Amino acid sequence: MTHDCSFLRDLPLSADQVSFDSDDRTAFGTDYGVVETDASPPDAVVYPESTGDVSAVLAAANERGVPVTPYAAGSSTEGNAVPVRGGITLSMERLDAILEFRPDDMQIDVQPGVVGEAMEDHVGDEGLFFPAFPQSAAFSTVGGMIANDASGIRAVKYGEVREWVRELEVVKADGTVIEVGTRARKTSAGYNLLDLIVGSEGTLGVVTRATVDLAVTPARTLGGRAVFDDLDDAAAAITDVVRAGVDVATIELVDSLTAEIANSYTDAGLPAVPMVFFELHGRCVDAEAAVLEEILERHGAQRTETSEDDAEMASLWRARREIGRALPEYDPDRVLDVVGDVTVPIGSYPGMIRFIGEVSDEYGIPIPAFGHAGDGNAHYAILVNRDDPEEVDRAREAAETIIRGAIDRGGTCTGEHGVGVGKRGYLTREYEPEVLSTMRDVKHAFDPNGILNPGKIFE
Repeated sequence: MTHDCSFLRDLPLSADQVSFDSDDRTAFGTDYGVVETDASPPDAVVYPESTGDVSAVLAAANERGVPVTPYAAGSSTEGNAVPVRGGITLSMERLDAILEFRPDDMQIDVQPGVVGEAMEDHVGDEGLFFPAFPQSAAFSTVGGMIANDASGIRAVKYGEVREWVRELEVVKADGTVIEVGTRARKTSAGYNLLDLIVGSEGTLGVVTRATVDLAVTPARTLGGRAVFDDLDDAAAAITDVVRAGVDVATIELVDSLTAEIANSYTDAGLPAVPMVFFELHGRCVDAEAAVLEEILERHGAQRTETSEDDAEMASLWRARREIGRALPEYDPDRVLDVVGDVTVPIGSYPGMIRFIGEVSDEYGIPIPAFGHAGDGNAHYAILVNRDDPEEVDRAREAAETIIRGAIDRGGTCTGEHGVGVGKRGYLTREYEPEVLSTMRDVKHAFDPNGILNPGKIFE
């Protein structure tokens, strides 16, 4: 589907803010989860440099019924920012300013193109940090994190991005600029439009400014890694750690295949066995660590290593942190076809991890499993030979089986990656028709002409 976007030349934008170049358009036709062979490029790319630019583009596109898809860093995995119906891609990369930092309020105002790591560097000297950053914070942007309601390895203690967003400037489909939320830490004034925007994947409006809360850097951080012989034992240990009330900031799980893949990439020399990674934050980490280690050992941990030294912790954690880079490099005959995430109640987590392994065996496809185990979030990657159509079909069936298994356990089809294109079909299994109809009503209220990132979330 193509659209006439020549009207962009008549808007108050400089020549270098609008591109119809084939190479530029192709660059925005994929994201981390969409391979080049499935690319869907836009008809034009716009690089806004102000809220006014975004407003002008949306107003003009809305009048003509031309789709507009916001694009951040392209680190999403479900095609969330791929313009599946053509039209205009709004690349937010030039809206990358840190607008105001208020240490006394423990808040910062940023534009959506600010990379997470840059924001972290900016506030670190004041003893503050943003605890909800996802694992991809080194290259993903704040706007993308808000759009997907991202979360990361510290979610078990600090929660998701939405719990730290206070106020947003948002441009609606018709170009109207609104502010939702408040800089205050609590409010009961009216409808919570802020939470509607967070996680809406650019289907309700385009965020042009965000105010987020920050946390005090922990007085002490103790990190560690435990090695297990059995995956069930490792998963059960994590569940018991959480149920025992151990104040973990992070507790992660990797299965033996994931460990093998990470080791082949990092040359860390670790055994290809299940591992648990953890962090404790605060002034009383010794007492918490003692309880944690006792539980791990009770469940069969063969070796537990801990450290408070930054370099040593980085070494202990390297196998976990490099998984995203390691997966595409593991097997030259296979590509990373699916990077999925599901979340289940914590008591169902060991069974969910076991189920992913059973699906891998059933379909004869390598499916490494890992994830933010402390909040029941399981990640899985499906590696396939795309030259083998039958294997590709099996891979898609395997992914569907995993997702249905999570929903049947009282979970969700996505814990943090968002719906995008890849998870649309599962919403009808997760929600009743009346719920989806209400979601569509919300979409229509914000975007009656359906121009904002169409084809996402809903079929």
